[in-house]
Amino acid sequence: MKIFKGLRVLELSSVLAGPSVGMFFAELGADVIKIENPLTNGDVTRSWKLPAENPECDISSYFCSVNWGKKSIALNLEEIEDYKIFSKLVKISDVITVSFKFGDDKKLKADYKSIKKINSKIIYAQITGFGIDDERTAFDAVIQAYSGFMFMNGLPLTDPLKMPVALIDILVAHQIKEAVLLAYIEKLKSGKGSFVECSLLQAGISSLANQASNYLNASIIPERKGSDHPNIFPYGTTFLTKDKKHILLAIGNDKQFKTFCNLIDKKEEINRQKFSTNFERVKNRDELKEIL
Repeated sequence: MKIFKGLRVLELSSVLAGPSVGMFFAELGADVIKIENPLTNGDVTRSWKLPAENPECDISSYFCSVNWGKKSIALNLEEIEDYKIFSKLVKISDVITVSFKFGDDKKLKADYKSIKKINSKIIYAQITGFGIDDERTAFDAVIQAYSGFMFMNGLPLTDPLKMPVALIDILVAHQIKEAVLLAYIEKLKSGKGSFVECSLLQAGISSLANQASNYLNASIIPERKGSDHPNIFPYGTTFLTKDKKHILLAIGNDKQFKTFCNLIDKKEEINRQKFSTNFERVKNRDELKEIL
Protein backbone atom coordinates (compact mmCIF):
# COMPACT_ATOMS: atom_id res chain seq x y z
CA MET A 1 0.00 0.00 0.00
CA LYS A 2 1.81 3.12 -1.27
CA ILE A 3 -0.39 5.77 0.33
CA PHE A 4 2.50 8.26 0.53
CA LYS A 5 3.46 8.04 -3.14
CA GLY A 6 4.48 11.54 -4.22
CA LEU A 7 5.52 12.62 -0.71
CA ARG A 8 9.18 13.61 -0.47
CA VAL A 9 11.07 13.24 2.81
CA LEU A 10 14.61 14.49 3.46
CA GLU A 11 16.51 12.64 6.15
CA LEU A 12 19.30 14.42 8.02
CA SER A 13 19.45 11.72 10.67
CA SER A 14 21.70 8.82 11.52
CA VAL A 15 21.83 5.66 13.64
CA LEU A 16 18.30 4.37 14.43
CA ALA A 17 15.74 6.93 15.64
CA GLY A 18 15.54 9.32 12.68
CA PRO A 19 16.16 6.64 10.05
CA SER A 20 13.28 4.60 11.52
CA VAL A 21 10.96 7.51 10.75
CA GLY A 22 12.26 7.69 7.20
CA MET A 23 11.83 3.94 6.75
CA PHE A 24 8.17 4.17 7.80
CA PHE A 25 7.46 6.67 5.04
CA ALA A 26 9.63 4.84 2.50
CA GLU A 27 7.81 1.53 2.94
CA LEU A 28 4.50 3.34 2.35
CA GLY A 29 5.65 4.83 -0.94
CA ALA A 30 7.30 8.14 -0.03
CA ASP A 31 10.43 9.30 -1.84
CA VAL A 32 12.93 9.36 1.03
CA ILE A 33 16.33 10.93 0.40
CA LYS A 34 18.98 10.25 3.02
CA ILE A 35 21.63 12.97 3.21
CA GLU A 36 24.95 11.74 4.56
CA ASN A 37 28.13 13.61 5.43
CA PRO A 38 31.07 12.41 3.30
CA LEU A 39 33.53 13.66 5.94
CA THR A 40 32.27 10.99 8.36
CA ASN A 41 31.85 8.27 5.72
CA GLY A 42 28.10 8.68 6.01
CA ASP A 43 25.86 7.21 8.67
CA VAL A 44 28.06 5.73 11.40
CA THR A 45 26.01 2.52 11.43
CA ARG A 46 27.41 1.64 8.01
CA SER A 47 30.45 0.45 9.98
CA TRP A 48 28.59 -1.25 12.84
CA LYS A 49 29.31 -4.77 11.61
CA LEU A 50 29.29 -8.18 13.19
CA PRO A 51 32.41 -10.33 12.77
CA ALA A 52 30.58 -12.46 10.20
CA GLU A 53 29.92 -9.49 7.91
CA ASN A 54 32.07 -8.38 4.98
CA PRO A 55 34.48 -5.68 6.24
CA GLU A 56 34.87 -4.33 2.69
CA CYS A 57 31.16 -3.67 2.16
CA ASP A 58 30.00 -0.07 2.71
CA ILE A 59 26.84 -1.10 4.57
CA SER A 60 26.11 -3.25 7.62
CA SER A 61 23.16 -5.37 8.67
CA TYR A 62 22.38 -2.71 11.26
CA PHE A 63 22.33 0.03 8.61
CA CYS A 64 20.08 -2.07 6.38
CA SER A 65 17.51 -2.54 9.16
CA VAL A 66 16.16 1.02 8.81
CA ASN A 67 17.58 2.38 5.55
CA TRP A 68 16.16 0.14 2.86
CA GLY A 69 13.93 1.73 0.24
CA LYS A 70 15.68 5.10 0.44
CA LYS A 71 17.84 7.12 -1.92
CA SER A 72 21.14 8.42 -0.59
CA ILE A 73 23.26 11.43 -1.41
CA ALA A 74 26.55 12.57 0.11
CA LEU A 75 26.55 16.29 0.92
CA ASN A 76 28.85 18.39 3.09
CA LEU A 77 26.55 21.23 4.13
CA GLU A 78 29.56 23.38 5.01
CA GLU A 79 30.50 23.46 1.32
CA ILE A 80 28.73 26.17 -0.72
CA GLU A 81 27.95 23.99 -3.75
CA ASP A 82 26.71 21.11 -1.62
CA TYR A 83 24.47 23.46 0.36
CA LYS A 84 22.98 24.75 -2.90
CA ILE A 85 22.04 21.18 -3.82
CA PHE A 86 20.61 20.72 -0.34
CA SER A 87 18.54 23.91 -0.68
CA LYS A 88 17.09 22.70 -3.98
CA LEU A 89 16.04 19.46 -2.30
CA VAL A 90 14.47 21.38 0.59
CA LYS A 91 12.41 23.47 -1.85
CA ILE A 92 10.76 20.39 -3.35
CA SER A 93 10.33 18.37 -0.14
CA ASP A 94 7.37 17.96 2.20
CA VAL A 95 9.14 16.69 5.32
CA ILE A 96 12.64 16.90 6.75
CA THR A 97 13.83 14.87 9.74
CA VAL A 98 16.91 15.97 11.68
CA SER A 99 18.88 14.71 14.67
CA PHE A 100 21.90 16.92 15.35
CA LYS A 101 24.09 17.52 18.34
CA PHE A 102 23.17 20.76 20.09
CA GLY A 103 24.12 23.74 17.91
CA ASP A 104 25.10 21.76 14.81
CA ASP A 105 21.80 22.50 13.08
CA LYS A 106 22.45 26.26 13.23
CA LYS A 107 26.10 25.80 12.32
CA LEU A 108 25.06 23.97 9.15
CA LYS A 109 22.09 26.28 8.47
CA ALA A 110 19.81 23.29 8.76
CA ASP A 111 17.81 24.58 11.74
CA TYR A 112 14.08 25.23 11.40
CA LYS A 113 14.48 28.98 10.97
CA SER A 114 16.91 28.52 8.08
CA ILE A 115 14.91 25.73 6.44
CA LYS A 116 11.64 27.66 6.73
CA LYS A 117 13.17 30.53 4.72
CA ILE A 118 13.78 28.07 1.88
CA ASN A 119 10.43 26.26 2.12
CA SER A 120 7.79 27.74 4.43
CA LYS A 121 5.44 24.79 3.90
CA ILE A 122 7.85 22.07 4.98
CA ILE A 123 7.26 19.89 8.05
CA TYR A 124 10.42 20.00 10.16
CA ALA A 125 10.79 17.08 12.58
CA GLN A 126 13.60 17.25 15.13
CA ILE A 127 14.91 14.52 17.44
CA THR A 128 17.16 15.42 20.39
CA GLY A 129 18.58 13.62 23.39
CA PHE A 130 17.27 15.68 26.29
CA GLY A 131 15.30 18.46 24.57
CA ILE A 132 15.87 21.29 22.10
CA ASP A 133 17.25 23.62 24.78
CA ASP A 134 19.52 21.06 26.44
CA GLU A 135 23.16 20.85 25.33
CA ARG A 136 23.65 17.26 26.48
CA THR A 137 24.16 14.58 23.85
CA ALA A 138 22.58 11.17 24.28
CA PHE A 139 22.62 7.70 22.81
CA ASP A 140 19.80 5.24 23.38
CA ALA A 141 21.71 3.43 26.17
CA VAL A 142 22.14 6.68 28.11
CA ILE A 143 18.39 7.33 28.09
CA GLN A 144 17.55 3.71 28.91
CA ALA A 145 19.51 4.34 32.10
CA TYR A 146 18.37 7.93 32.69
CA SER A 147 14.65 7.26 32.19
CA GLY A 148 14.54 4.27 34.55
CA PHE A 149 14.10 1.49 32.01
CA MET A 150 17.38 -0.16 32.99
CA PHE A 151 16.54 0.15 36.69
CA MET A 152 13.37 -1.91 36.13
CA ASN A 153 14.93 -4.45 33.78
CA GLY A 154 16.75 -7.56 34.94
CA LEU A 155 16.45 -10.23 37.60
CA PRO A 156 16.11 -9.58 41.35
CA LEU A 157 19.46 -8.92 43.06
CA THR A 158 21.20 -8.33 39.71
CA ASP A 159 22.52 -5.15 38.16
CA PRO A 160 20.23 -2.99 36.00
CA LEU A 161 20.01 -4.37 32.48
CA LYS A 162 19.87 -2.61 29.12
CA MET A 163 17.41 -3.81 26.51
CA PRO A 164 19.10 -5.78 23.70
CA VAL A 165 17.65 -3.39 21.10
CA ALA A 166 17.72 0.41 21.04
CA LEU A 167 14.25 0.62 22.54
CA ILE A 168 14.24 4.37 23.24
CA ASP A 169 15.30 5.14 19.67
CA ILE A 170 12.33 3.14 18.41
CA LEU A 171 9.96 4.82 20.87
CA VAL A 172 11.00 8.34 19.86
CA ALA A 173 10.70 7.33 16.20
CA HIS A 174 7.07 6.39 16.81
CA GLN A 175 6.43 9.70 18.59
CA ILE A 176 7.97 11.70 15.75
CA LYS A 177 6.19 9.64 13.11
CA GLU A 178 2.84 10.39 14.76
CA ALA A 179 3.71 14.08 15.07
CA VAL A 180 4.63 14.25 11.37
CA LEU A 181 1.36 12.55 10.42
CA LEU A 182 -0.62 15.09 12.46
CA ALA A 183 1.37 17.93 10.91
CA TYR A 184 0.72 16.50 7.45
CA ILE A 185 -3.03 16.37 8.10
CA GLU A 186 -2.85 20.02 9.16
CA LYS A 187 -0.87 20.85 6.02
CA LEU A 188 -3.52 19.22 3.83
CA LYS A 189 -6.14 21.42 5.52
CA SER A 190 -4.30 24.74 5.79
CA GLY A 191 -1.35 24.45 3.43
CA LYS A 192 0.97 25.43 6.28
CA GLY A 193 4.15 23.71 7.40
CA SER A 194 4.99 22.81 11.01
CA PHE A 195 7.78 22.31 13.50
CA VAL A 196 7.54 19.14 15.58
CA GLU A 197 10.05 17.72 18.01
CA CYS A 198 10.57 15.01 20.59
CA SER A 199 13.53 14.01 22.73
CA LEU A 200 14.71 10.53 23.60
CA LEU A 201 14.07 11.37 27.25
CA GLN A 202 10.49 12.48 26.59
CA ALA A 203 9.80 9.30 24.65
CA GLY A 204 11.29 7.17 27.42
CA ILE A 205 9.48 8.85 30.30
CA SER A 206 6.13 8.87 28.48
CA SER A 207 6.47 5.13 27.84
CA LEU A 208 6.90 4.11 31.49
CA ALA A 209 3.12 3.63 31.50
CA ASN A 210 1.85 1.55 34.44
CA GLN A 211 5.27 1.57 36.14
CA ALA A 212 5.12 5.36 36.41
CA SER A 213 1.49 5.24 37.49
CA ASN A 214 2.31 2.64 40.17
CA TYR A 215 4.76 5.11 41.67
CA LEU A 216 2.64 8.25 41.23
CA ASN A 217 -0.52 6.69 42.66
CA ALA A 218 0.75 4.06 45.10
CA SER A 219 4.34 5.18 45.82
CA ILE A 220 5.60 1.81 44.57
CA ILE A 221 9.16 1.96 43.26
CA PRO A 222 9.57 -0.60 40.46
CA GLU A 223 11.64 -3.67 41.28
CA ARG A 224 13.52 -5.94 38.94
CA LYS A 225 11.33 -9.01 38.47
CA GLY A 226 12.81 -10.62 35.39
CA SER A 227 10.03 -11.05 32.86
CA ASP A 228 7.26 -11.03 35.50
CA HIS A 229 4.61 -8.30 35.31
CA PRO A 230 4.33 -6.09 38.42
CA ASN A 231 0.52 -5.81 38.23
CA ILE A 232 -0.54 -9.23 36.92
CA PHE A 233 0.42 -12.80 37.79
CA PRO A 234 1.27 -15.10 36.15
CA TYR A 235 1.97 -12.83 33.18
CA GLY A 236 5.31 -12.87 31.38
CA THR A 237 6.43 -15.59 33.78
CA THR A 238 8.60 -18.30 32.24
CA PHE A 239 8.97 -21.93 33.24
CA LEU A 240 11.15 -24.85 32.17
CA THR A 241 9.10 -27.93 31.27
CA LYS A 242 10.02 -31.56 31.94
CA ASP A 243 11.19 -31.93 28.34
CA LYS A 244 13.56 -28.96 28.80
CA LYS A 245 11.57 -26.41 26.82
CA HIS A 246 10.79 -22.88 27.95
CA ILE A 247 7.19 -21.69 28.07
CA LEU A 248 5.75 -18.29 28.92
CA LEU A 249 2.42 -17.66 30.61
CA ALA A 250 0.31 -14.59 29.84
CA ILE A 251 -2.76 -14.95 32.05
CA GLY A 252 -4.60 -11.65 32.18
CA ASN A 253 -7.73 -12.37 34.22
CA ASP A 254 -9.30 -14.72 36.76
CA LYS A 255 -11.26 -16.69 34.15
CA GLN A 256 -8.08 -17.47 32.23
CA PHE A 257 -6.38 -18.58 35.45
CA LYS A 258 -9.20 -21.03 36.21
CA THR A 259 -9.03 -22.41 32.68
CA PHE A 260 -5.27 -22.80 32.96
CA CYS A 261 -5.49 -24.64 36.29
CA ASN A 262 -7.99 -27.07 34.78
CA LEU A 263 -5.70 -27.69 31.82
CA ILE A 264 -2.69 -28.55 33.97
CA ASP A 265 -4.72 -30.55 36.49
CA LYS A 266 -4.30 -28.05 39.33
CA LYS A 267 -8.01 -27.63 40.01
CA GLU A 268 -7.47 -27.39 43.76
CA GLU A 269 -5.63 -24.07 43.31
CA ILE A 270 -8.71 -22.43 41.79
CA ASN A 271 -10.61 -22.41 45.08
CA ARG A 272 -7.74 -21.34 47.32
CA GLN A 273 -8.38 -17.85 48.64
CA LYS A 274 -4.77 -16.75 48.18
CA PHE A 275 -4.97 -17.43 44.42
CA SER A 276 -8.64 -16.67 43.74
CA THR A 277 -8.12 -13.18 42.29
CA ASN A 278 -5.33 -11.42 40.48
CA PHE A 279 -4.84 -9.17 43.51
CA GLU A 280 -4.23 -12.23 45.69
CA ARG A 281 -2.02 -13.90 43.09
CA VAL A 282 0.21 -10.83 42.85
CA LYS A 283 0.55 -10.79 46.66
CA ASN A 284 1.41 -14.49 46.74
CA ARG A 285 3.30 -14.78 43.48
CA ASP A 286 6.35 -16.56 44.94
CA GLU A 287 4.27 -19.37 46.43
CA LEU A 288 2.19 -19.75 43.29
CA LYS A 289 5.28 -19.80 41.11
CA GLU A 290 6.64 -22.74 43.14
CA ILE A 291 3.39 -24.65 42.70
CA LEU A 292 3.26 -24.04 38.97
